[in-house]
Amino acid sequence: MHANPVLSAVLERYRKGEIPLDEAAQEIEGLRLERVGDFACIDLGRAVRCGMPEVVLAEGKEPAHLAEIAARHAEAAGRCVVTRVTPEQVSAVKTRCTGTGISVECRDTARIIILSTGVVPEKTGGIVAVITAGTSDIRVAEEAKIIAEEMGCTVRTAYDVGAAGIHRLFPALKPLLDADVFVVCAGREGTLPAVVAGLVDKPVLGVPVSTGYGYMGEGRAALASMLQSCSVIAVVNIDAGFTAGAFAARIANAGEKK
Repeated sequence: MHANPVLSAVLERYRKGEIPLDEAAQEIEGLRLERVGDFACIDLGRAVRCGMPEVVLAEGKEPAHLAEIAARHAEAAGRCVVTRVTPEQVSAVKTRCTGTGISVECRDTARIIILSTGVVPEKTGGIVAVITAGTSDIRVAEEAKIIAEEMGCTVRTAYDVGAAGIHRLFPALKPLLDADVFVVCAGREGTLPAVVAGLVDKPVLGVPVSTGYGYMGEGRAALASMLQSCSVIAVVNIDAGFTAGAFAARIANAGEKK
């Protein structure tokens, strides 16, 4: 098992005398939790334990609760990513962060906001390629892209190159061939990930997208198709851009440690 890079960096800073023992111990406390009112318990140790950031799912949360959770996490960790936000939630977060020194960056297509006190992700050297079959799949692809970038990867994209016009795929793949892993998002019948896996020599993650209608619509046909692929691919849940981006970054970053 490779040493956790976050933990290694903290220990190296302590060895060089850049931080005192108490601060080093606090940073490497992988089970560090913090209560937020009587409604939440945020995990401040995930980056140390797992090598990936804590990401807050906005779906189903009261705007005021989400705003407090996100702001408190940004204050403690320097950065916080919030997925699946609504306009009302975004407004609440912006109001909560006004005058605190926390910036709020909106990525509308992906329905993501990023809170920061000035901390930026450290580049790892990992490269992730994100591809979509159609333009309807871009919202999920952008979620995967942002998460992989937050984990230090360089992300290259090729959108709207699906199997219905297969000739579009081949020139789109050329700039992506040095990627460590491919994330391929497709709705409808979900053909594209299997096609890409038959053309590249790197891992492919299929992401079924909830486009399509009628029998087995809303991503179910795409999920079934990807699970039945005769090409070697891995598959995440319907619309699971976060999962795909995080897992792809882990693959890409592991390759860079060799």
